[in-house]
Amino acid sequence: MNFILDTNILFSVLIKDSTSREILFSPKLTFYLPEYSLIELKKYYTEISKKSNLIESEINNLLKRILKKSIIVPFDKYKHKLENAMKIIGSIDEKDVPFIATALSIKNNGIWTNDKHFLRQNKIKIFSTSDMLNFLKPLI
Repeated sequence: MNFILDTNILFSVLIKDSTSREILFSPKLTFYLPEYSLIELKKYYTEISKKSNLIESEINNLLKRILKKSIIVPFDKYKHKLENAMKIIGSIDEKDVPFIATALSIKNNGIWTNDKHFLRQNKIKIFSTSDMLNFLKPLI
């Protein structure tokens, strides 16, 4: 099963050892990150570091594990879908356009996010963390 990983999930996995972290490291799932999410990660790295109470090397090791488990989708692979994605979610939140564009560009089951505004569109299936847990139960 293939899912686009929204940055709010990525951030929560880095900040706290939680159910989200367990889901992310499930061998039954593959996650895709648009290249844009790495820019967002750099932008909020200091804030993540403060909230996580981890030392820098621990955050970096966890991030390496996450990136090893995830597939980074280069901008060139989803840029042709940006205009369509802008029509779908741009008026709701422009920062989410790369995630919708990625979902339109590759074969996937949906976007894993806890941002409720994604639910205001109906083109891409959206999974919250609780949805992901329910989704995983039959696979375990």
